Amino acid sequence: MQAQNGSCEIYPSLTYLTCLLEILLDWLGMDNLEDYLSYLDYLMWVFTPLIIVFILPFIIVLFLYLSILFLHVYKRKNELKEAYSNSIWDGARKTLATLWDGHATIWHGYEIHGLEKVPENGPALIVYYHGALPVDYYYFVAKVILLKGRTCHSVGDHFLFKIPGFKPLLEVFSVIHGPQEECVKALQDGHLLAISPGGVREALFSDETYILMWGNRTGFAQVAIDAQVPIIPMFTQNVREGFRSLGCIRLLRWLYEKYKIPLVPVYGGFPVKFRTYLGDPIQYDPSITANELAEKTKCALQSLIDRHQRIPGNIFRALLERFHRRDKDD
Repeated sequence: MQAQNGSCEIYPSLTYLTCLLEILLDWLGMDNLEDYLSYLDYLMWVFTPLIIVFILPFIIVLFLYLSILFLHVYKRKNELKEAYSNSIWDGARKTLATLWDGHATIWHGYEIHGLEKVPENGPALIVYYHGALPVDYYYFVAKVILLKGRTCHSVGDHFLFKIPGFKPLLEVFSVIHGPQEECVKALQDGHLLAISPGGVREALFSDETYILMWGNRTGFAQVAIDAQVPIIPMFTQNVREGFRSLGCIRLLRWLYEKYKIPLVPVYGGFPVKFRTYLGDPIQYDPSITANELAEKTKCALQSLIDRHQRIPGNIFRALLERFHRRDKDD
């Protein structure tokens, strides 16, 4: 073979991989490895200061936000001490609620409107729209713990109970997976209970148009009727702009519908403005059927979406709302 053909036979003393590297360097127009290293050193010398210049401010901002989070926790230290003196799990719940509330305030400028509609005592069923990741619901639970002194029981999908290491968290925050009898019992015991009728399907396959994907589900309505409790609809503005899913991929939708495998990727974490709105309670009416109550609840939740969410949702607009209040009602 000829040298100009890039054959490794012209490098008899080199290993095959080293030979390939030499050919690559020749192809790049570099005579030897020293030229390549010198070029790389030049690039590092030029770009490293630029990288440092852009990274250091973010590190400072991170420390500032961690400082704010510390102050948020410190502000509630007396409440935390009191909680731990009563029960170790009460203290743990309140500590985690404080951290989540701090995250909500810092990252999303979180607001909640209508929390007074949640009773100070006694049961109620809270029905909410399920975002791609229900972080808004976590923030709501934290607010209820901190401001109402109550733990909101939650209905979670079965796959949550199969995630390794999740059991203590689910138990401490009273997450159940049903059935209806267990939900009714929680309400009859005087607890708050929250459920998203759309569940994982709504989380993964709804989009920035905020379509409710409840199908024919009426079990939650039957639970409210059996427990004779009011239903409180709940919706968080921009929840789909915080996190989005790739539910438009047909294969992933087919896998979920066929095998109930939630493999749809979720992306985001954008620091958009979150505002949670609680609608007027739908009071218990013994003359109404489960189908009628489910439809009434769906209409109430759709009304919250229509009133407070600009459709289709827009990430950039939701980011701007962190600095400029522009609710759809305004």
